[in-house]
Amino acid sequence: MRPLRYSINVTLDGCVDHREGLADPSLHRHAAETLARADALIFGRRIYTLMEDAWRAPLPPSMPEWMHPFAETIDAAKKYVVSTTLEAPDWNADVLRGGDGLEDEIRALKAQPGEGLYTGGVTLPTALARLDLIDEYEFIVHPRVAGHGPYLFGGLPSPIELTAIGETRLGSGAVATRYIPTR
Repeated sequence: MRPLRYSINVTLDGCVDHREGLADPSLHRHAAETLARADALIFGRRIYTLMEDAWRAPLPPSMPEWMHPFAETIDAAKKYVVSTTLEAPDWNADVLRGGDGLEDEIRALKAQPGEGLYTGGVTLPTALARLDLIDEYEFIVHPRVAGHGPYLFGGLPSPIELTAIGETRLGSGAVATRYIPTR
């Protein structure tokens, strides 16, 4: 069974706006390594579109060289997009219709052989956490206070207890801590 891993950048005050993280070579190297451990990526439509716009080849000439390994890794990765509106994604992706069938679709992907699955974003991971489908959480905490949201996991019916399993310090001062649910 493939584990489903979740990773998100977050500021000290809990903001998960992607523009508030401190991007540097070590963060991008860490993210590329994280994605490379996955057989496929699972995104909601908004995150899929955001990632496609930013990282799909060809890369703009202005993109710093240290971003290329992440861009190449995400561009090549197999992707699944949970969407009721997207018909035919063409960035190496298939559509999962989600809704009432989301749990069954994700469990079927997890049941396939392989190294693991990866998800990111806010809305879809909240739905996956609600269904107890996430096997590993990674919070990359940046040494910054944003003063605004969005925030994570609003509306969960109960707390999720987690146990720390690893920590990586990144060049910007961010700390990536991995957790597994205490089940």
